[in-house]
Amino acid sequence: MSRQVLTDRYQRQLSYLRVSVTDRCNLRCIYCVPGTPVPRLKHEDILRYEEILRVMRVGIGLGINKVRVTGGEPLVRKGITGFLEKLAVMEGLRDVSLTTNGVRLAEQVHEIRKAGIQRINVSLDTLNPATFMRITRRDRFRKVWAGIMAAHRAGFDPIKINAVVLGGINDSEVVDLARLTFDYPFHVRFIEYMPVGNVGPDYSRRIFRDEILERIYRLGTLTPVSRKPLDGPAERYRLAGAQGEIGIIGAISHNFCSQCNRLRLTARGRLRTCLLSDEEIDLIGPLRKGCTDRDLEEIFIQAARRKQERHHLSNTLTDKVSDRMSAIGG
Repeated sequence: MSRQVLTDRYQRQLSYLRVSVTDRCNLRCIYCVPGTPVPRLKHEDILRYEEILRVMRVGIGLGINKVRVTGGEPLVRKGITGFLEKLAVMEGLRDVSLTTNGVRLAEQVHEIRKAGIQRINVSLDTLNPATFMRITRRDRFRKVWAGIMAAHRAGFDPIKINAVVLGGINDSEVVDLARLTFDYPFHVRFIEYMPVGNVGPDYSRRIFRDEILERIYRLGTLTPVSRKPLDGPAERYRLAGAQGEIGIIGAISHNFCSQCNRLRLTARGRLRTCLLSDEEIDLIGPLRKGCTDRDLEEIFIQAARRKQERHHLSNTLTDKVSDRMSAIGG
């Protein structure tokens, strides 16, 4: 297999792959799925673990060195910890992490840790159980918080708390969520709502980066934290006296497209060039027709060539991505 570096037309080296292992989830977040029932992928239409691992081996040969496992909710898929164990020991990967909604985290945390996962992201948009119910349509706040505490005791570092800021729903909790960093060494990351899948709150009620930062300043001065080579897109800050950090992901108002180094592998076997674009290339078809590793390399290279310079969503336009977040992988 060749050792070609995966570079797009804009000279961005693509070294990060987000891997969705399922479209299924045990929450129904209003910004992710509609309130009405949505069709699930059939079992045979989802990439098998061994297929994902093969794709990863090819990607590593092209310079992929960082992977994050996502869903839907990855912890609902049978055999996930065994898959994580195989993924974590793949030669060439410098960073393997997991994003979860935390509902099943407490019961699986030791197996996840044993599998070799060191870093974990937990989606938690509110500290209020009633608001949690409103956002997720499920009464599971206490299970999620118990999962976060279990991960903290198990030694995951860092634990990143991802909060999507929704105007009129949880934006009043920005300060409370940021205050968690005084009590715990968590990285609390505030994410601008992204219009994916034609679901979620009205576009006009969105809260953007500058307003989020303005609210957090009530707790004190925010000192920028130096970026590390494997860092994601979040702007990193620390409040004086805090154990943890604040992160801001302003994908709409302050896009970071010029530094984007990622591709996405969806559960249904598509290689997607951008979360905020519907551009994707089929992988599952060639895989199941007996393609060679060189064929898979070429699909990666095609995806890199198709990756656009930037997304075209903004804080003033009403453009949206048609696919659901749960189908893409958050």
